[in-house]
Amino acid sequence: MKILITMKKILIVGMLMALLTLAGNQAFSQGAPPPPPSGGHGLTGNQPPAGGNAPVGGGMMLLIGLGSAWALRKSAQAGSETAE
Repeated sequence: MKILITMKKILIVGMLMALLTLAGNQAFSQGAPPPPPSGGHGLTGNQPPAGGNAPVGGGMMLLIGLGSAWALRKSAQAGSETAE
């Protein structure tokens, strides 16, 4: 019976972590760039900003999700070793 309670806790924590990971993916690190000035800028006219416009949050959420899955797997393996 104790094993079922532990498994239920692990499942609830895992689902909560997955929910929070996926919910955080809706936030972006920066908005759209402002429109270029009317006179133009740069040497050859309007150019995109240096560094690009890549959002930072998507890769971070993937890293956190994979780390959570790995930790959940390791804790499940540790629980099954002690039960035997």
